[in-house]
Amino acid sequence: MVTAGDFRNGVTIELEGNVYQIIEFQHVKPGKGAAFVRTKLKNIKSGGVVEKTFRPTEKFENAHIDRKSYTYLYADDFYHFMDPETFEQLDLGADIIGDSMKFVKENEEVKLISHNGEVFSVEPPINVELLVTECEPGVKGDTATGATKPCTVETGAQVMVPLFVNEGDTLKIDTRTGEYLSRV
Repeated sequence: MVTAGDFRNGVTIELEGNVYQIIEFQHVKPGKGAAFVRTKLKNIKSGGVVEKTFRPTEKFENAHIDRKSYTYLYADDFYHFMDPETFEQLDLGADIIGDSMKFVKENEEVKLISHNGEVFSVEPPINVELLVTECEPGVKGDTATGATKPCTVETGAQVMVPLFVNEGDTLKIDTRTGEYLSRV
C-alpha cells in the first residue's frame, strides 16, 4: 500500500480497476484548508493521461508491472514470442502490439510488459540494425539543405534517411522515434 503523500514519479498504482503510472505529482498546502496532492496519471494499458487530486492520507494498492524478455519468432495473424528459459510460446494480437514491432526482425529479443499475467504492451530494443531493401538514389547537388529521402528497411517500415544512404546499406534506427541514427 502507498499513500498519496508518498507519491513519486514512476510509481504505479491501481485505481478504479485500472493501472496508472504517476507522471507528475505536487504536494499543495494552501494557506486555508487541507493539504492535497495534485497528480498527472498515465493509464498504462490505454496510454491516456488524466489529472486527479487526492488527500495525502488516501491509500492505494501498488501495481506490480512485470518486464520479461522474450524472443520474437514470426508474425501471421498473430505475433508469436518464445520464452528463452522455458521455451513456451505466446501469441499476441495486433491490437496489443500496435506499431511497436515495425522495426523488429525475427529472432530479436523484446520485453513483454504485463500486469497480473496479462500482457498489455511490447517494448522493442531501443536501437536496431536493419538492411535497406528499397531506396531511391539521392539527387546530386541537393546536399546543402540536409535533405532526406524515404527508404524501406527489411521489416517493411519506412524511414527518412540522408541522401547518401543507398540500397544495401545497414542502418542503425531508434525504435522509440523511428529516426535514422547512423550507417553501420
